[in-house]
Amino acid sequence: MLTKIGILGLGGVGGYFGGLLAKAYAELDQFEIVFIARGETEKAIVASGLKIITDENESIAFPSIVSHDPQTIGKLDYLICATKTYDIEESLLLLEKCITKNTVILPLYNGVDAPERISTLYPDNEVLKGCVYIVSMIQSPGVIKKMGPYEKLYFGSDTAPIGKLRALQLIFKNASIESYLVDTIEETVWEKFIFISALASATSYLNQNIGEIINSNTSRAIYVELLYEITMLAAVKGLNLPNDIVMQTIHKLEKTPKDATSSMHRDVLAGRKFELASLTEFVVNEGLKYEMELPTYKMVLDKLAQVSKS
Repeated sequence: MLTKIGILGLGGVGGYFGGLLAKAYAELDQFEIVFIARGETEKAIVASGLKIITDENESIAFPSIVSHDPQTIGKLDYLICATKTYDIEESLLLLEKCITKNTVILPLYNGVDAPERISTLYPDNEVLKGCVYIVSMIQSPGVIKKMGPYEKLYFGSDTAPIGKLRALQLIFKNASIESYLVDTIEETVWEKFIFISALASATSYLNQNIGEIINSNTSRAIYVELLYEITMLAAVKGLNLPNDIVMQTIHKLEKTPKDATSSMHRDVLAGRKFELASLTEFVVNEGLKYEMELPTYKMVLDKLAQVSKS
């Protein structure tokens, strides 16, 4: 029986993990790995495959199909989504003909609101929750560069049949993807969100990379204030996070390559559209719902909102 897995969004996350899946299942007839891509990325992968560059080596992955045409893509058993959060609705509606009621959707976005947004579009589907820890980026169309040792993928669901979840975990395991099927996935996703939201907000607001923030007392203080505000929000929302979540998050940052920065900061520097709504504004709006003062997040939002308009 054929299992067809679509990868939507071939950036640092989708490109890296999609590449591992394509390499692992290239010779197996019972799997088809479909890269959903368009433009220069589609052309580059059709011509030369997807190149993955790590600190240790380089490799090239060839998926079964590379296309943005729903008819060519066909009906999907699994859909792994890793576009920018501002593209969720548009990109998924274009795949309406590929998504059956049995398609399992795994969002691997930076924000925490994606499962709810996807379930609004596809209320009959199993929409999992997931997140990854990885430092990776597009070096050029069809080329993904990964820095450092992190490449962990976490996923789970409160509603999906355990058989489907274990089947997906086996697919990941056989592709040498370090994945974890988590019972308390909501908390796990929020732990990642705390990490990425504070980092994206700080790096973009300060226009500094990780090393510069860690080594500046002023910058580090702003970053830590962001951490305290978002963890306070999580606590008010009733999430059961570790008591030392702020220190844990700082330790994660200290293990991250010092010359790295957030994807949102890279987008700001390049003058591209960036994920302000999901990574910074969402926190401020959630704070308003709970009548919480989040002055540092508000300060960051006010400045970056002006940048996004310019």
